[in-house]
Amino acid sequence: MILSIDTTSEFGSIALTEENRTIEEVLLHSPDGFGHVLYSHIERLLDRHGVNVRHMDCFAAASGPGSFTGVRVGLTATKGLAEATGRPIVVVSNLRAMASFGTAPLRAVVLDARRGEVYGAVYDENLHIAAPETVMKFPAWLKTLPPSGFEFIATDFSPFRSSVDQSIPVVTAPRALAAAIGHIAWRELRSGRAQDPIAADANYVRRSDAELFWKE
Repeated sequence: MILSIDTTSEFGSIALTEENRTIEEVLLHSPDGFGHVLYSHIERLLDRHGVNVRHMDCFAAASGPGSFTGVRVGLTATKGLAEATGRPIVVVSNLRAMASFGTAPLRAVVLDARRGEVYGAVYDENLHIAAPETVMKFPAWLKTLPPSGFEFIATDFSPFRSSVDQSIPVVTAPRALAAAIGHIAWRELRSGRAQDPIAADANYVRRSDAELFWKE
């Protein structure tokens, strides 16, 4: 059984999964962040199913990319629960979780990064990285994609639809990614790739605004 947490954007989610089965997934919306509401949502989720954190075999977190504060909130909560219970942790890129909703051999995942940029990556059907996660302008990212044999995956592709070949399939990924993260985490756990919580780290892809705009 795995408890998964995603707080990387204002639309977060938590999920309870067991192997490839989703017990329950809850979409959360908190424009002001999740630090003040996350634990109460987790408590209610576990209570509904008569379990507690010590019943978990593993904990999983969305590692980003996304809001810097949001990434830290979810990752810190997950690491704290894992350390308190002596369980391992799996961190999963949001882009990889989104790729799990695709069906094509290659899946070009795109996520709004703001400031006119996107986070993008290409995954194969086994959710292995085929082109590195990056952040850049959408037209520049398009030029890095394979000529054919792929589909786009996004939570909202409408801003980009007019810029691409209309014959390329587009898959809409849900805002709630926690269950997908839990299913990936189960495969990682089963393969011996779960981590000690101390070793788990975030996946920001780019530096924070504070770093980008820092002036000596």
